[in-house]
Amino acid sequence: MRTENRTALITGASRGFGLSLAERLAKKGWQLLLTARDPSRLLAVRRRLEQYSIVIAVSGDIKDEIHLLEIAGILESRGLQPELVVNNASELGISPLKPLLEHPVEDLHRVFHTNMIAPVSLLQKIFPYLKEGARIINVTSDAGSEAYETWGAYGGSKAGLDHMTSVLGRENPGYKFYAFDPGDMRTDMQQAAFPGEDISDRPLPGDYAVPAIMQLIEGSKPGGRYTVQTLVKQLL
Repeated sequence: MRTENRTALITGASRGFGLSLAERLAKKGWQLLLTARDPSRLLAVRRRLEQYSIVIAVSGDIKDEIHLLEIAGILESRGLQPELVVNNASELGISPLKPLLEHPVEDLHRVFHTNMIAPVSLLQKIFPYLKEGARIINVTSDAGSEAYETWGAYGGSKAGLDHMTSVLGRENPGYKFYAFDPGDMRTDMQQAAFPGEDISDRPLPGDYAVPAIMQLIEGSKPGGRYTVQTLVKQLL
């Protein structure tokens, strides 16, 4: 599969699943535009990956409209046409998690803005620069389809993201829109969700989630919602 001169935009790329995916794509020759909130972590990622490919890193919060405009400006000024956008940046919310009736409303706003509104706002800014037929993958969660106690904020935001992914696919049939559930992983977010617990039994992002999402990136699957379990079975 041709990868040279292909451009991918990944949000939340400084750690966990986003970093693992960025590394896989860089090693395959993809040019990367990476964004994350922590500038020092993101700089370290850029230095780590630029041995494999061209890496552009821009730090900022995806809730910040100025940051989103900066991303669009980079695409325009450099003449980049991403073939892949991965909306991976997510906000768990307060830790430990709380029942909805005890969840601070200001934190609900933050979680829903990060997980549901910001991905759409980003797409509004960058859609004119995407390559025709580009693939947009919104990272979701089973908490968006199952009613887990104390997961109302995060799960509700992901449920909304799932629905908007489906609507975006209907509204833009020339592009492929995917919602991808990577499952439980050994990440900082997973540890924050289960403070004090041993999560060493969870797989690393590169074990299953990255090979699974690569099927959506490199394959010919129709747009829709996919889970790591379903995609991994197809690898076996």
